[in-house]
Amino acid sequence: MEVPKGFVVLKRRWVVERSFAWLGKSRRMAKDYQALLETAENLVYEVMIRLMVCRLASSAP
Repeated sequence: MEVPKGFVVLKRRWVVERSFAWLGKSRRMAKDYQALLETAENLVYEVMIRLMVCRLASSAP
């Protein structure tokens, strides 16, 4: 199997980058001050839940 040299575009990388951008919009996720991994993980859940609730609330009839 030949490994390509130089710049290679990864498939669907934009999905990951978009998710990181959503997390970065949150004030608490802008900097990494958490000492524990569990705290950072819970903050990611909190931000994503808030994002989904806002989207559901705005799409309600």
